[in-house]
Amino acid sequence: MSETFSIGLGNDNPEVRKRSEEDYVSFWEDQAKKLTWFEPWQKTLDWNPPFAKWFEGGKINASYNALDIHQNTKPEKPAIIWEAESGETRVLTYKDLWIEVQKTANALKSLGVEKGDRVTIYLPMVPELPISMLACARIGATHTVVFSGFSSSSLRGRIEDSKSKLVITSDGGYRRGKIVKLKEVVDEAIEGFDFVKNVIVLERTKEPIPLNPKDKLWKDLIDVASPECEAEILDSLHPLFILYTSGTTGKPKGVLHGTGGYLTHLHSTYGWAFDIKDSDVFFCTADIGWVTGHSYVVYGPLLHGATEIIYEGAPDYPDASRMWDIIQKHKATIFYTTPTALRMFMKFGDDIPNSFDLSTIRLLGTVGEPINPEVWKWYYRVIGKEKCPIIDTWWQTETGGMMISALPGIETIPLKPGSGTRHVPGVSISVVDEEGKEVSVNTKGYLIIKNPWPGMLLTLWGDDEKYKNAYWSKFENSYYSGDYARKDEDGYFWLLGRADDVLKVAGHRIGTAELESCIVSHEDVAESAVCGIPDEVKGEVIIAFAVLKENVEKDSTLLEKEIFEKIRNDIGPIATPQQIYFVSKLPKTRSGKIMRRLLKAIANNDTIGDVSTLEDGAAVTEVQRAFQELQKSIKEKNN
Repeated sequence: MSETFSIGLGNDNPEVRKRSEEDYVSFWEDQAKKLTWFEPWQKTLDWNPPFAKWFEGGKINASYNALDIHQNTKPEKPAIIWEAESGETRVLTYKDLWIEVQKTANALKSLGVEKGDRVTIYLPMVPELPISMLACARIGATHTVVFSGFSSSSLRGRIEDSKSKLVITSDGGYRRGKIVKLKEVVDEAIEGFDFVKNVIVLERTKEPIPLNPKDKLWKDLIDVASPECEAEILDSLHPLFILYTSGTTGKPKGVLHGTGGYLTHLHSTYGWAFDIKDSDVFFCTADIGWVTGHSYVVYGPLLHGATEIIYEGAPDYPDASRMWDIIQKHKATIFYTTPTALRMFMKFGDDIPNSFDLSTIRLLGTVGEPINPEVWKWYYRVIGKEKCPIIDTWWQTETGGMMISALPGIETIPLKPGSGTRHVPGVSISVVDEEGKEVSVNTKGYLIIKNPWPGMLLTLWGDDEKYKNAYWSKFENSYYSGDYARKDEDGYFWLLGRADDVLKVAGHRIGTAELESCIVSHEDVAESAVCGIPDEVKGEVIIAFAVLKENVEKDSTLLEKEIFEKIRNDIGPIATPQQIYFVSKLPKTRSGKIMRRLLKAIANNDTIGDVSTLEDGAAVTEVQRAFQELQKSIKEKNN
């Protein structure tokens, strides 16, 4: 039986879940009515598997729902509290944001951007990023935000695939005190692209840059733009954005999201999960270049008229106290971050967060990957002071919004460290075997979604066939998530990592997430990553990397022995790594995710590929050194 935590914060409204189970289509219809529509829909759902049309015939606008609807009730309420790495801050009220979005929308129009055009946005985490997105949404242009850590070749591929008419960028951004020269990347990315008519350049760093004939300065356009721009009346199915998912192989997939269904899903899940109140100050650490930033930094909070913090910079710069300093300074009440970031903070011990006043926090959340139970408990004890619920959310770029999460806004249920709890109302999720049959309790299987839901992707941009094959071909009329999970006796879901992130040792399949979680549960370990390398006898053998907590002085041989013993007891002898390497850092993206792809590539002597999102190249060097030592030791043993 899993350890549970019952926390009294939340609301019990069993009618919400009961109603969703009786008729999920009419349930989502009721949720959609909480948004502002210009015209009602004629049909709630047209389901022609695998294509869903939600609220067909309805007319709506995302920018209008995020901004205009608040102008009579909270124009002076802060919408965005922005903080730079330098400590510089800006506060934009709902009125400020509304005016800036309208000016930017008019600037886009002045450059010939029309409804249906695509606009690529390649900006740092500054207020002009959500402003640009909302300006596009206002006039019916489809935005495609590209994470500002991507290389010119990655950016080029996305601009080419979307055939963007315009690119919005800046002279640069700040990361760990250094300037990242974004305009240079754009110039290289659009070389020879005649379909890109203009580049708007925000002067963020004020460093001198050469301007090309296509370039227009943000300030010059905004200074002369009218502050009034009516929101375009758009179909519910109008494409709001394309967001490219970068897989380990092949061309990134352009996930296409519509407007009415997506907004309905976000408005509902944001309120249910965060129990949002008018007094809240919401802080999500996600970069807007990823889907969490789209859904729960830009659209979700603004639909609810919430106040939110946006931070430009590294989470541990200039030191490991930065997040706690921001929470204390701006009195954040809700904190939503990644398990990887939490493992990094754990590494530095309890003293740093304990030296800050975190008493304003009332709710904590995680996103991006399964959270290890030990990390969950640390988060609950040290950051939440044993009074805050933790919502551990599972969802994907393709799902648009949360699919599995505790929901303090509508129900108070016991929380189990490491479990995402139950699916959100209005969706049908199962764990099945290879034949698509539901597996028994606590049995690992594939996580699938059986019914359409409003936030689901419309398709993949320009590739309906790939959309069908990638998500709907493995199990008939069911969405295949690509994730392993199990469902316990209480109906709680436990995510077990990617189905393709599996090691096969002597015919036994071992999930990397399960093994990494076991290693991290050792009291001296802060982070872990595992991968397999080819072996003639076993097929694969396991190699593990572990980052120790600060000030651990135990002998590495003894530590390795303790961890091996823990793995044998918790998982089984077959999961024992051939060797554990203790390193000071693991290769991570700038958004804080461990780049397991690099570990696999190094282990198999493959090309490392694009490392433009890598936070610190020294981590790769350290991993490579560890593997070289491994090969050397194997060679010596064989001789």
